[in-house]
Formats: sequence, C-alpha cells, structure tokens
Amino acid sequence: MVNSDLCHELLVESIKQELAYRGQADFEGWKETLRQKFLELTGLVEIEKNACPMQVCIEWEKDEGSYRLIRFTFESEIGEIVPCYLLVPKTGKEKYPVAITLQGHTTGFHNSIGEIKYEGDRVDYPNDAYALQAVENGYIALAIEQRGMGERKARRQDREPSVNCRHASMVALLLGRTLLGERIWDVHKAIDALETFPECDLDKIFITGHSGGGTMSFYAACYDSRIKFSVPSCSFSPYKTSILDIAHCNCNYLPSAYRYFEMQDLSALLAPRGLIVVAGKKDEIFPVGGVKQGFERARAIYERCQCEENCRLVVTPKAHYWCKDVVWEHINEKVKRLGW
Repeated sequence: MVNSDLCHELLVESIKQELAYRGQADFEGWKETLRQKFLELTGLVEIEKNACPMQVCIEWEKDEGSYRLIRFTFESEIGEIVPCYLLVPKTGKEKYPVAITLQGHTTGFHNSIGEIKYEGDRVDYPNDAYALQAVENGYIALAIEQRGMGERKARRQDREPSVNCRHASMVALLLGRTLLGERIWDVHKAIDALETFPECDLDKIFITGHSGGGTMSFYAACYDSRIKFSVPSCSFSPYKTSILDIAHCNCNYLPSAYRYFEMQDLSALLAPRGLIVVAGKKDEIFPVGGVKQGFERARAIYERCQCEENCRLVVTPKAHYWCKDVVWEHINEKVKRLGW
C-alpha cells in the first residue's frame, strides 16, 4: 500500500524553522521579527484593516442571586457581531479581576454559563461551565461565542454537522485570513468592549479555556498584552507532535507556520507575562510527551527574559479533559502572587 503521508513526513523532518528560538543574541530583534510573522500568518494584518468603531449593545440583564448575568453584543469588525455573556459577582466590590473564558468545540458558549440547550450539553455539565466557575472564584467572567461555533456557525454550514467551523476556516483562507486570527481579533475587541462595564478592572485580565478554547487562550495572549496571564488547557503542544501528526479541526492550522516556528516559540510574545500550561497525562490528541518537550523551549525563553517563575507546566492524571479544580487552584495561586 502506498504511504500517502511520506512526502509530508520527509518535508517535516527536513525543515529548519527560520524563526525557532535558538538563543539568538539579538533577542529583541528576533522577537519583533517573530511577532510580525505571527501577524502575517494569522491574517491579523488584513483583519485589522476591517476594524470598526466600538459600539456595545446590552440586550438584557438578569439577577442570578450571587451574580448578575449580562448579555451583550458588539461589532468586532465590519459585518461581524460577537455575542457575549458577562457575569459580575455580587460581593460588594467596586471592581473585580476579569477572567476571559473560552469554550472549545462545543455546541456554544451557553455551556460556559451552565445553560443546557441540547441534549449533548448534559454530558459535561457542570464541568464545562467555565464562566460560572470563574464567578464562583470571585472574578468577573467574560464568555465569548467563538466564530464558527454555537450562535456563530457559518450560515453555509458544512454537510457534516459535527464539524462546525470547517467552511468558515476555508473561506477565511481564501480571503487571506485565518479563523484563528479572526478569533484572536474578537477577543482583542471584547477587551475594548469591557470599558462599558465599570466593574471590570482592566488592569487585571487573564484568559483560560480548554482544547480549542485553550488554543485561543494562548494565541490571544500572544497578541494582546492587556491579558496578564494565560492558562491554556489541553491545547499547548508542538505542531510536530500534535496537529502535524494527528488529525485536528481545520481551525488549528496557520498556513506556512511550520516553516518559521513552533507553537512554543510564540511564548516569546507572551513573556514576561504569565503562562500556565495545563496538560492531560492521557491526552491522545495533545500527547503529554510533546507538551513537555515544547514546554522546555518555552521555559528557556522565559529564563532568557529572567522571569522563569512566570512559566509553569501542570500535568493532570486525566485525558483530554478540563480539570476544573486543578485549573482554578493554579489560577487563584497566580492571582494571589500578583496581589490582585
């Protein structure tokens, strides 16, 4: 039988990535070149050109006893409406730190607030209610419906209903963009939208999510320095040991990225801000061996920035699973160390 993957496998082995971290003498010059390439490959250079003025529309507000639940939307770029939930604790503080919580490939961001719309939502409830967990831990929670998911499924949906963002990913590529870049932009503009809500302490923002939400937690923090630390769950891994070797959703891929860098090289765009990588020991799509390998380079970058204490790897005993107790324990510890 013909090995139809052999050509790609040989190319992967032969590529010497132009912007991989190798202890470059001119660290800041390398970092800026890496940043520009990241903006180019994600399509953010093009996406930024389609920006529009911020206008927040508050649709409704509910009193949920221990917190206020606010549903609002905004236009992140011309023609793109972003639905959000904001959960504000009712503990009497003037301002609260903000937790941006991102779902992965689920039926939608209603899972983050514990709302069950579809029978399948019951499988992981309440473990996937990230926003509820954030507000229970004393943070304002911002839940964002990511492009291609839930209420933002492409109108021209894929013939395979279980694959909810493939068409959107492919159209973005035809337009010189990526769905990853578009999602990064939405997070960036959502932080702008938070200025509408005085309870949000915009100097104290962090981001977390699982799987596809974890991927976006990392990339969005690489782009927007207002995010003070990132906690990606079951998503941080070298391209070589995960998305190049194991079939993933189209939205994980950045065209030509492997020619230039590995995912962990982008940690330089985040440092010295915090990075807490959460991995599952039994994760079959982001294998822990690869995660550990990639984390070593991330840690080397943080050491170069003399802030290695801000970079941490946490391995859970689970598979591809959001371990809420572990995640929030490390978030709360980080928040305490920051004096928030």
